[in-house]
Amino acid sequence: MLKKDNLSQTSNWLESTQAVHAGENRNRPYHSLIDPIVQTSTYVFDDYDDIQQFIKEQNEGLPTDRLDYGRYGNPTVRVVEERLAALEHGESALLFASGMAAVTTTLLSFLSSGDHIILTDDCYRRTREFGINFLKRFGVDSSVVPMGDYDALEAAIQKNTRFIISETPTNPYLRVLDVERVVSLAKKHGIKTLVDSTFATPFNLRPLDYGIDLVVHSGTKYLSGHHDILSGVVVGSAEDITLIRDHVCTLGPVADPQNAYLLLRGLKTLALRLRHQNDSAFQVARFLENQPSINTVYYPGLESHPDHDVALRQMHGFGGVVSFTLNANLEQTARFIDHLKIPFITPSLGGAESLINQPSLMSYYSLTPAEREEIGIHDNLVRYAVGLEDAKDLINDLAQALVKFESK
Repeated sequence: MLKKDNLSQTSNWLESTQAVHAGENRNRPYHSLIDPIVQTSTYVFDDYDDIQQFIKEQNEGLPTDRLDYGRYGNPTVRVVEERLAALEHGESALLFASGMAAVTTTLLSFLSSGDHIILTDDCYRRTREFGINFLKRFGVDSSVVPMGDYDALEAAIQKNTRFIISETPTNPYLRVLDVERVVSLAKKHGIKTLVDSTFATPFNLRPLDYGIDLVVHSGTKYLSGHHDILSGVVVGSAEDITLIRDHVCTLGPVADPQNAYLLLRGLKTLALRLRHQNDSAFQVARFLENQPSINTVYYPGLESHPDHDVALRQMHGFGGVVSFTLNANLEQTARFIDHLKIPFITPSLGGAESLINQPSLMSYYSLTPAEREEIGIHDNLVRYAVGLEDAKDLINDLAQALVKFESK
């Protein structure tokens, strides 16, 4: 746990400094510079008096570093949680084994049979599936509304609506939620709000600053930044996070200390990585927008994007993902991707290596073409997650691939 003087100091630090230091105790075991990995499943007590002190601290809710079992917490994990809470300007944070574990455990912690939730149609597909299909089995109804249609959002509110759930920017069209409007609607009707801010990161947007109740991230992406771990986090008020933590102890989607250490390492360079990826993605989007074989480019930094004005008002950067459609069919689009030499063809995003994929083949292959079209996943849609390579090299690579594509 942090000492009080450390906590008061970190609140005045800027984002880059918080990403390196927030949540840490300067007095580390063995005088180590780096927070150690506490690789243990259980914790020992010295004697009867030690046990009695632990029981007193638990019963009275006193601040303590003391733990008894790995499912209830870990020192390495705690450092990550406190750092992410600081970065998101939240009171508390809770680390999970994956981003979906953060989403599902959070919703299960608050929802009961007879409740109703609202999801925007462009939020993460697994979140939509959980809300529409899984929760329905337990008596929780859901409504899906078009992203950006705030009249439809308000019309979908019922007396039993407990949550409005969205993502910003969304995947794959990079729609930007007007969080101020959503918060205004939610507060008017007494509804909690949950926003997946994975694509934005705390450096491009902090939804809690606008009044959003809970923010979730897939730590697998930008927060870790190296394509080598799975993790998730939810950030919010101390009261809400305490409630969710109690359910984690029962449901068990706990974070592993080794992954927590790797996430800590990734967070130290988050500011540097995001500045580069914001800039490179903007350059890539500008280049693609001027190519005759490209139909539409989806990037919030472009004036052509439907949510450009919202992004300018809310975001500090526009992110590292660019989506676009080609003047091509499914196979022609796939062949264009094959011509690229730098990005790897794979799902995910946010790491050092640029990644590219065709959502209709990578994430929605189980659906028929008609089903994909119905939800807006066109066969000529491409999602490019820009990495840390030089933007000039990425653009030159796209240019040579377009030449080959156009010569066919």
